Amino acid sequence: MTPLLIAVVIGTIAIALVFDVINGFHDSANSIATVVSTRVLTPFQAVWWAAFFNFIAMFVFAPKVADTVSKIVKITSADPAFVYVVLSGLIGAIIWDLLTWVWGLPTSSSHALIGGFVGAGLTHKGIGIIQWNKLFDTALFIPLAPLIGLVTGFVIMLAVYWIFRTWRPSAVDRFFRKGQLFSAALYSLGHGGNDAQKTMGIIVALLVAAGFFDKNVQLSLTDPKTLWIILSCHAAMGLGTAMGGWRIVKTMGMKITKLKPVGGFCAETAGAVTLFLATHLGIPVSTTHTITGAIVGVGAITKLSGIKWGVATRIVWAWIFTIPFSALIAAICFYAISLIHPAF
Repeated sequence: MTPLLIAVVIGTIAIALVFDVINGFHDSANSIATVVSTRVLTPFQAVWWAAFFNFIAMFVFAPKVADTVSKIVKITSADPAFVYVVLSGLIGAIIWDLLTWVWGLPTSSSHALIGGFVGAGLTHKGIGIIQWNKLFDTALFIPLAPLIGLVTGFVIMLAVYWIFRTWRPSAVDRFFRKGQLFSAALYSLGHGGNDAQKTMGIIVALLVAAGFFDKNVQLSLTDPKTLWIILSCHAAMGLGTAMGGWRIVKTMGMKITKLKPVGGFCAETAGAVTLFLATHLGIPVSTTHTITGAIVGVGAITKLSGIKWGVATRIVWAWIFTIPFSALIAAICFYAISLIHPAF
């Protein structure tokens, strides 16, 4: 391996961790929007609460999502250009994430990363390079994740209404203000478990491409060779969450529907259930899609007219554009590298 390629590998790992920070920053709204909008915690308290549970998720979930992401593109260490496939995919995802953050749109960092990775891979080797079954599972959960969140949120809210039907509203409010600390912790745990693993998978793919890892390598906290990947990705995710993304918090927690503590509890719990299921199955899902569906499901049980469908529709359009546009940006990046790099 040439000194240039080694430098590119190190630089790409650094960019991957920057992406993880941006991911936490961009998606912090998913973990804390409801607990902030119901005023159970201040924004400062909420981001640190979420960041802590983002970090400790590595002790709860097996790295199945990381394995899925690392194998979406078929990589061989015999071709050093795959290192630039990973680099271009990351750049495409970061650019799209930053653009949507500026626009205040809660799009999916997860799908931006996958779209970028796929776009660069297609540019390099064409359609035969993609593991379509893994990509299909991910694409399937684009509609499924918000739908599961919506239905689960609706059912939990309905059950809570029935169970607490004899309680005074003030007593219900006090009870679920405390309950939201628990539900926000669960959701942040699911968020960290699913999202941090996507960057872990990208780093594994990079090191396979560079010849440092075998393609069948398994991430483990007990293996010193992979421990640093798990620790650094979860730390970067937690740091990004602690930094917060207030523009998106406003959209997620205040513009879709007005929530009370009981609604926030039900939405976060529904989102956590969905994320725990997806992470167990090894499917990289959008935490943004999930919590949005849960919020809509909770809002629908009280008053459908209380949901601001114009805002929700704008968010859905942003979801639709995420994979193709991040793929396009990554493809342009890879093409530009191929024009100026002497190895191509």
